Amino acid sequence: MIAKHASPAKLEIDLQFASTAIEEKVLALASQLAIKKWVKAAVQLNGLITLRFVNAAEGKKLNLAFRAKDKATNVLTFPYELTKKTVAADIIFCLPIIQKEALEQGKAVKAHLAHLIIHGCLHAQGLDHESDQEAKKMEGREVSLLKSLGFANPYSPV
Repeated sequence: MIAKHASPAKLEIDLQFASTAIEEKVLALASQLAIKKWVKAAVQLNGLITLRFVNAAEGKKLNLAFRAKDKATNVLTFPYELTKKTVAADIIFCLPIIQKEALEQGKAVKAHLAHLIIHGCLHAQGLDHESDQEAKKMEGREVSLLKSLGFANPYSPV
C-alpha cells in the first residue's frame, strides 16, 4: 500500500497592474520576487492573494464604491474566504497615495510599500485596527514581520 502524503501548502500570489506605467513604477521599487516574499512572510495559509496596483482614479473609484469615501486611499483589502487553512483576497494598492505618504512621512517608498503589503495581508486574515487592543496586536505583528524582512519599525518616529 502506498501512503498518501499531504500536498505542501500552496499560496498563489497574483500581481496585477492597472497600466504599464504603474507596473514600471512598482517594479522599480521592488521585484515581483520581493513582493511575493513579503506576502509569503505574512500569509502561511493556502489560497489566493491578488495584489492590484492602481492609479489615483481607480483607487478613488473603488474607495467610493466600497467604502463610500470620495478619495483614493493607500490600500483596500477585500477578503473572500478565510478558514484555519485557506485564505482568498484581493488587495488594492494606490501607488500615487503610497508615494505621497512616504514622502510626507520621510520614509522610503519601498519600505512603505512593504509595510502596506503586510498590512493588507493581515487584514485578509482577519486582523483589524478598529479598537486599541486590535491595533496593538496588528501593529505588533507588522513590526515583527517587517523586521524579519529587514525593514525598520514603520511606527517609530523618523
